[in-house]
Amino acid sequence: MAELKYEIRQTIGVLSESPKGWTKELNLVSWNGRDPKYDLRDWAPEKEKMGKGVTMTEDEVKQLKAILQDMEK
Repeated sequence: MAELKYEIRQTIGVLSESPKGWTKELNLVSWNGRDPKYDLRDWAPEKEKMGKGVTMTEDEVKQLKAILQDMEK
């Protein structure tokens, strides 16, 4: 399996932290040198390991925001 390269360009926010120090974060991440995308996943304390997550384009984030705002009504 090819090595996965990533660069966290911006931490947007931390949603939660587990007792072991893993954090669920929304970040802007560049995967394998590509343009950065919004990324929601669990990260180990030093960002050396990660859990499964979801990557989204800016348009998908805007759509998610609209869906969440509709839930509040």
